[in-house]
Amino acid sequence: MASRQTPRNGRGRRNEAGPAPQDGAAAEALAEVAGLGARAAAQRAVAELIGQNRALALEDALSQASRGLDPAEAALARAIATATFRRFGLIRAALGSRLDHGLPDDQPLLLALLATGAAQILDLAVPDHAAVDLAVRLAKTDRRTQHLGGLVNAVLRRVARERDAILAAGDPLGDGAPDWLAARWRATYGERAEAIGRAHLAGATVDVTVKADPQGWAERLGAALLPTGSLRLPAESGPITALDGFEAGAWWVQDAAAALPARLLGARPGERVADLCAAPGGKTAQLAAAGAAVTAVDRSAPRLERLRRNLERLGLAAEVVVGDALALDRPEGFDAVLLDAPCSATGTIRRHPDVAWTKSPDDIARLAGLQARLLDRAATLLRPGGRLVYCTCSLEPEEGEAQIAAFLSRSPDFARAPVTGDEVGGLTELIDPNGDLRTLPCHLGGGTDARGGLDGFFVSRFARRS
Repeated sequence: MASRQTPRNGRGRRNEAGPAPQDGAAAEALAEVAGLGARAAAQRAVAELIGQNRALALEDALSQASRGLDPAEAALARAIATATFRRFGLIRAALGSRLDHGLPDDQPLLLALLATGAAQILDLAVPDHAAVDLAVRLAKTDRRTQHLGGLVNAVLRRVARERDAILAAGDPLGDGAPDWLAARWRATYGERAEAIGRAHLAGATVDVTVKADPQGWAERLGAALLPTGSLRLPAESGPITALDGFEAGAWWVQDAAAALPARLLGARPGERVADLCAAPGGKTAQLAAAGAAVTAVDRSAPRLERLRRNLERLGLAAEVVVGDALALDRPEGFDAVLLDAPCSATGTIRRHPDVAWTKSPDDIARLAGLQARLLDRAATLLRPGGRLVYCTCSLEPEEGEAQIAAFLSRSPDFARAPVTGDEVGGLTELIDPNGDLRTLPCHLGGGTDARGGLDGFFVSRFARRS
């Protein structure tokens, strides 16, 4: 079977991703053949990610590739591209063993065409003949692949014929992650690693945080009230913006695990609180809703603009600062600081499966260094007796447990404030022996229950000695 490694082009290798050169007939075909535009957008987005040296978020690639598509076609493109990365390990192995010369990693446009076609056959409710036919048609719209229609047809037809055998040979962890990342999780989590893999393949739920009356809103939205206080929407909820309470600003979308750090900070009315690396703003909203005077800091002006819009819809207020948290200087200090540090985001793979394929071990080491600097800076912003919560949406111990052990060893004026079971709805399995929080995608039935799971988060809380 082909190796399930992260696909990365080296310098000087041919990169065929990017806008497809099309003649008038090809452009007309994309517009007129139902579903072809969606497949083209999915192919371009996938090719962009696997054909670039730098990491790119799938959402950003899809946004660019789907311009001009109607909402239904854009949604189909998203479904195809997401399914491709969700089982990219399985798909790469299946294609590699059915191509005479192995995977065309130096031809990302061709690899993306084959991979998105295979994803429709293996993971989506798309008729085999439609997946194959539209992939062949798509190949013919681009002069770089138009001579490969026969190859595309033969390979995808074989995938369709052998679908059951391909799926039976799958590995819950390796189907959705490259070898190096799957090996890390097996070493860190042991038997739980397979459950994490199954949760990634199952996908993510939609959770919301309410400003008040969670039980009442659970009934109005037909949602499940989780032990942690978040609401989990049913799969058939429909468009988020059309739901009761959205326009009125009664709630906002936020994974149940992502809602825990701000709750554990325990912000009180009138307290001065800093939210570092704040965008897109779910935690800022929680802190502001608690009555705190919040300073939200982030380097990204566009992401902070989204935060401002969210706060406006919710009827909440915060001081918004565009800048590097490492340079923030507030001599008066804060009563509490929340640091949601930049990280590898491997805890979000069940909703962003491309993350597994756009990160490398070097990224984890680089981000761990940045996290250490941010932690040290956050510590200087606290008043004596103040509280600090550090969190990352990562499954990697370098960005969690090891980070905190190093911080405490160099910060004698800080002491851990352990999380207790009653603070997380009695879910004591989320708390490690040190009193830190470690949520996994397989928690709350993730991978066994279609509506289960949590994003993978690490959270640690400290108090600065008086």
